[in-house]
This record gives sequence, C-alpha cells and structure tokens, in this order.
Amino acid sequence: MLMPNLIALRNHFMRIISRKVLVTLFVCLPFAVFGQYWQVGGALGISNYSGDLSQSRVDMRYTRYHIGLFVKRDLTPHVTLGAGFTYARIAGADSTNKQIDLRNRNLSFRSPIMEGHIRLELNLFDIDDKGWTPYVFGGVGVFNFYPTTRDANGDVIKLRGLNTEGQGLPQYPDRKQYNLTSVSIPFGAGVKFLVRDNLVAGFEIGLRKTFSDYLDDVSKGYADYNTLLAAYGQKTVSYAYRGPGAYPEEGFPRGSQKYDDWYVFTGFTLAYRFGGGSGPYNHWGKQKVSNCPKF
Repeated sequence: MLMPNLIALRNHFMRIISRKVLVTLFVCLPFAVFGQYWQVGGALGISNYSGDLSQSRVDMRYTRYHIGLFVKRDLTPHVTLGAGFTYARIAGADSTNKQIDLRNRNLSFRSPIMEGHIRLELNLFDIDDKGWTPYVFGGVGVFNFYPTTRDANGDVIKLRGLNTEGQGLPQYPDRKQYNLTSVSIPFGAGVKFLVRDNLVAGFEIGLRKTFSDYLDDVSKGYADYNTLLAAYGQKTVSYAYRGPGAYPEEGFPRGSQKYDDWYVFTGFTLAYRFGGGSGPYNHWGKQKVSNCPKF
C-alpha cells in the first residue's frame, strides 16, 4: 500500500507545480513585454573614409565629423534592437600621400554621407545589475553620398556628372553610371554606462562595409584621353587626371576595383530611457528586475 500512496503523492505535487508554472508564465509574459525599455538619443563623433584616396587603411588627417539620432528597444537585458539616422562628412586626397606616383595623380574628394540603419546589439552584462556593459552590434543600412572636389579657385565641382572614368560610353560597357544610394553593413563594438536610471552614456566604434567603389569617384583604369575629350569635353579630362605631365595611357590604374570603399564612425552616444514601469501611470518609471510572482 505504501507504493501507490507515494505515486499518488507524487502526482499531486506534479499537478500543483504544473499549475504554478502555467500561472507564472501567463502572469510573467505580459509583464516581461511591458517591462522593456525604450531609448531615444543622439550620437556625436568623428568619421573617416577608407578607399582609393587614403594612404593607409584609415587616414586620420582627413577626419571629419558625424552626428546622429537613434531609437532603441531593449528586448531583453542582453539584446537591444535599434534604428537610426546619421549625417556625416568624409574626405580624402593624394596631396599628402607619401607615394610619388599617387601624389602626382593629385585627386581629391569630399562627400556628405546620409545613412539610415537598423541594428541588433548584444550586451555582455545586464546594465541594470552591473551599471555598465560592453556590447557588439551588427545590422544593415542604406546611405546616400555625392563626391565633389574643388577647383583652383576653391569652387565646388560635382564629380559624378563629369563621368571621369568614361561612364556611359559604348567603348566601356562595364562602366555604368554609379548610383548615389547604396547599401552598407554596419558593425562594431562599444561600451555603455548607466549614468542614472533613465540616462545611458556610451562610446562606440562602428565600421561600414559598403558595396560601392565610388565614394571617392575613383575605381577603375583611365579612359582614353581622346575618347573622353570627344564625349565629355576638356573639364572631364582635367578632373580625370590632375597631375603634372602627360595624361596616362588608357587602362593605366587610376584606382583599384579590388575592394569597395568603407567609412567609419567613432564617437559618443547619450540616450534617455523610458518605459518599464509597472502601472498605468508609471510608463516613465524605473524598470523592475522582475514583476513575476514568487512561490
């Protein structure tokens, strides 16, 4: 008789535990969703470019600025979903290059960057427990650019419309006019600190892998001088090669199409947190670690 009693007792306890687990799930899940934080904030820092007109992978001499706005949602203490918009400037020039052949090429550019992105952050720690956390992020972005340079008088020259590499000519069927809007892959790492319950400060480095080799208007070899002159005029020829001496022979490398261009954002972030309260009048309060009942 002892064994059936033990089995009945075990089944009784299992029913009690099952009920409590189900109740906990139904109660906790709504609170877990309601307890998530929203963040709105801004970013400010420097921007750099890497491409055919940079001597090193990142030439700090042509550092410019970026400024951005973002909104984030903390899905869990360790996962954050975000979206943002950034305006930046990038630049590069041959004039400071140590290689004589590249310095003689004498090309230069500057361009605005306007980027929209979505990304996912993975936080190492729960920032509410530790007060800080390192994180990594990755996502996808769409950006717009427009390379320009300056003439001897300092006037702005728009490069894309000049077709400096023979874009659009039947002699170069592989050289289509490049798009000014392209896709980027943002990824990087940073660290953020809980300054107050509703204020998060951070520092991050974010790289952007692009799918365009024309951020600087330079990619392939030189187009033929006479062909370029006949089709687009002297101005195009003058900005295709700005160095001393004779115009290079057709096909001589003007740039390298082996790698697409990159840009990098490095800077500080500041975000205001809200949400996570536990009542209808506490939407702006401090997030609770857990609103789940205990048993």
